[in-house]
Amino acid sequence: MSRGGRTKDREDGPERRCIATGESQPVSGLVRFVVGPDGGIVPDIAGKLPGRGIWVAADRAAMDKAVAKKLFSRAAKQNVTVPDALPDMIEKMLTQRVIDLISLARKSGNAVSGYEKVKDWLQKEEAEVLIQAEDGSARGKTKLSTPHYGSYIGWLGAAELGQAFGRDKVVHAALGAGGLTKRVVEDAQRLKGMRVDTKTRDAAAGVAGKDKRAS
Repeated sequence: MSRGGRTKDREDGPERRCIATGESQPVSGLVRFVVGPDGGIVPDIAGKLPGRGIWVAADRAAMDKAVAKKLFSRAAKQNVTVPDALPDMIEKMLTQRVIDLISLARKSGNAVSGYEKVKDWLQKEEAEVLIQAEDGSARGKTKLSTPHYGSYIGWLGAAELGQAFGRDKVVHAALGAGGLTKRVVEDAQRLKGMRVDTKTRDAAAGVAGKDKRAS
């Protein structure tokens, strides 16, 4: 398949409606929230917290809209407290979740890192998922191809991917079939929707820096 991060025959499971878009989709593409005892909105990344779920698409625009339009209060049918930086919080939580899952896969022997090891797994058709750091060398990354009918994850930074393997930086990694692989792919896909494009992020940081100096 193309480098999109989704498997060919993934079972989508139950669907829920996004409070921002109004569209129903598989829960694997949504982020669940519940109202905490103090009336605050609590992200339930793993989807296991008790209480009535409020669902938002794992998409930066949808999350921004849900916060700006106070859609959480409408869905909860009560006034709730929502952090202004909720979208950034969700991105960070999903990033850490993906890193932790890859780390667990590594500890179980279902993940490898390094160009040569990844290349070997790909040649032996042992790799189900190819993972490459977004800030890695473009030329080096083109030398490896996504497994046939497999998945590609390319929006983690080298330092983030390095955390999963106990190293400073990792550019190339692969996951085998089974185990935690499906969860990694699904959560990585949610993370992709929440990530601000690198160029957009850098541009925003530059504008903020100019504004700060001007003040």
